[in-house]
Amino acid sequence: MPVYDKLSHPAALIVFLITLFLPVLIGFLAMKRTKNQSDFLLGGRTVNKFIVALSAVSSGRSSWLVLGVSGMAYTLGAGAVWAVVGISIVEMFQFLFIGKKLRTQSGEFGSLTLLDYFDSRFNDKHQIIRITGSLIIVIFMTAYLSAQFNAGARSLSAALDIPFEATLMFSGLIVMVYMVLGGYIAVSYNDAIRSMIMIFGLVIFPVYGLFKVGGFGSLFEILNTLNPAFIDPFSLGAGVIIGYVGISLGSPGQPHIVVRYMSIDDPEKLRSSTVIGTFWNVLMGWGAVFIGLIGRALINSETGLPNQDPEMVYLVLSGQFFNPVLYGVLIGGIFAAILSTADSQLLVVASTIVRDIYEKIIYKGIEVAESRKLMMSRVTVIVTGIAAMGLAYTATDLIFWLVLFAWGGLGAAFGAALIFSLYWEGTTKYGVTAGMITGALVTILWKQYLSVSTGLYELIPGFLCSAIAIVVVSTQTDRM
Repeated sequence: MPVYDKLSHPAALIVFLITLFLPVLIGFLAMKRTKNQSDFLLGGRTVNKFIVALSAVSSGRSSWLVLGVSGMAYTLGAGAVWAVVGISIVEMFQFLFIGKKLRTQSGEFGSLTLLDYFDSRFNDKHQIIRITGSLIIVIFMTAYLSAQFNAGARSLSAALDIPFEATLMFSGLIVMVYMVLGGYIAVSYNDAIRSMIMIFGLVIFPVYGLFKVGGFGSLFEILNTLNPAFIDPFSLGAGVIIGYVGISLGSPGQPHIVVRYMSIDDPEKLRSSTVIGTFWNVLMGWGAVFIGLIGRALINSETGLPNQDPEMVYLVLSGQFFNPVLYGVLIGGIFAAILSTADSQLLVVASTIVRDIYEKIIYKGIEVAESRKLMMSRVTVIVTGIAAMGLAYTATDLIFWLVLFAWGGLGAAFGAALIFSLYWEGTTKYGVTAGMITGALVTILWKQYLSVSTGLYELIPGFLCSAIAIVVVSTQTDRM
């Protein structure tokens, strides 16, 4: 049976459609709690620890975990685990140290965005940090968002066997509707629910798969027969392992992730969020790896996958293993993973345009009515969403060229800057600005000219050069 045939079954289709339309219902429910800009952009800082934990994990994963890591494990074997080990460890420390300190300081400053925090932290009267950061966020995040829309629409198009243009419009409209209704509250609760769907797919799936292959012993025996490297996590070599672990350096610089910490009702509760988030991070990461390993044991060659694409192993196995109802849930999990990142990124772009550019730069010093700010936030979500859908449809080389650097560019630009601003009193606004610019530029230049020859992921030199720039420039400028 072809991979997507089961979705034509009425039960599978109904379950799948429920996962698509549930966010709109949540948007209507969240609308009652969205009364001002703070509610729309940050949930009024009233979000509970459980929602913060699952939302932070979900918004940072996307299809990279569900399809990408499972495909990586299918191709490389157990070595793929390094891609999730680094993320799990770094985000655990983020919750405890970066998250708690950022929530406390941003609450004292009344900051609604990451750039708000930087502006208040350094008393940046000339707005150099906000202007620089806004440009970086709008460029990288819009491209990142377009890729999510593109991936979601293509998955939906393949699943339902309908034209890409229709699924792009459909998926984009779903996101915009519940975001316009409920803003951050709708996004965070939807992300938490989507995280549960992802957990189902990445826990139940590999457990059943292990049963199908006869348990751990049988799985490792089959993989060892195919290639001993498949069961050796150190077979990739030090350089590749460092590169995969280095992916985690991008996490502290992702505005759509760190804003979750700013939204919790009590910074002390981030300790509990750490336990919840880390547990699910580890569980989902290992689940994705085992799906790839099980796929390799059952489908020995890429020729057994559609288009010989390793990232299709999740879809192929779910079609072989499960009945139509569970299959509908699992396919819905892919779409949920994509949209859980897309909506978070759309909210960040909208908040940057309305809060950081419109309110704090263009209308600096002028009081803007709360109702107008809320209306502008909703309008900006629609306009930005339509623009991202347009970019996703055209799918030009420029978009995908930028997307290659999105995680690395944002991570290098903001990660070191955020850490230094929280933990080094000697950091200045000029140092932070230099770090942002250096991180973004080094990431782009390294990817373009040095990544192939060195084999080093561009985020790593970008992050390190950003940190050096912050230290050097800060020591040469007066503290502000």
